[in-house]
Amino acid sequence: MQLKQVIIAYKARDPQSKRWAEICAKQLEDRQCHVLMGPSGPKDNPYPVFLASVGQPIDLAVVLGGDGTVLTAARHLAPAGIPILAVNVGGHLGFLTESVEEFQDTEKVWDRLLEDRYAIQRRMMLQAAVYEGHGTNLEPVTERYLALNDMSIKPASADRMITSILEMEIDSEIVDQYQGDGLILATPTGSTGYTVSANGPIMHDGMEAITITPICPMSLSSRPLVLPPGSVVSIWPLGDYELSTKLWMDGVLATSIWPGHRVDVRMADCRSKFIILRENYSYYQTLREKLLWTGTRIRYSNKNHHN
Repeated sequence: MQLKQVIIAYKARDPQSKRWAEICAKQLEDRQCHVLMGPSGPKDNPYPVFLASVGQPIDLAVVLGGDGTVLTAARHLAPAGIPILAVNVGGHLGFLTESVEEFQDTEKVWDRLLEDRYAIQRRMMLQAAVYEGHGTNLEPVTERYLALNDMSIKPASADRMITSILEMEIDSEIVDQYQGDGLILATPTGSTGYTVSANGPIMHDGMEAITITPICPMSLSSRPLVLPPGSVVSIWPLGDYELSTKLWMDGVLATSIWPGHRVDVRMADCRSKFIILRENYSYYQTLREKLLWTGTRIRYSNKNHHN
């Protein structure tokens, strides 16, 4: 990997994250690298300016924060194919990040990247857009929205909890009508996020599939579905007299959905690229540690502990 031009995004209003960003920027500039640095948060989005202001390819994005900071980076950087080195600085669970312990000696990290001593993990994403009317209308009325974790279709109201009725088609075939708090459509990466809280399935992040999980449905027969990655899921809001239905991408509001509109969700034509520094990376170890499964309470020094 070359390190001629690098983005550094840090968690907004987090002093520790900003301090790490400044250290990284100084080290990379000493290596004759051009650095673009800025905060990322609910009210700060540096990526449009970064991407519009560069005259040559961006080699790397260093993202310092938690999973929310990383999700924002993935949505903006995946279409450009920019690899992300995500480090959990100021975050919580950190499913998508390298631990800060792996990042302590940053000079060695830059050496490893320059010497190509790392792995790249490509993760499936979802894309969604809103259309008018029937599935034969293929001209969207909104922009295309991307999500690394999930797309959610559910109501939002400032003064009351609203139940939605959503009709769903898969590949132009009506499947069901869901009455409840909404639907979550997730990637394997997102299966350990909002989806797992709604009792959806956990999928290995090396897979390509789409899960559909009802949120608090009013029918015991409403169950999660796992679809092949080529599926197109179309969703219509029904009986939305209060005009409250929204499309959410990775927990961030994308757009309102009006009566007569449908949302089409499918696998995106781009993938996010994550740099893995850990030589012993294990998806199952991540599950054990982040979800506090068995194996985190008693640690073993080798794999033959059952003998």
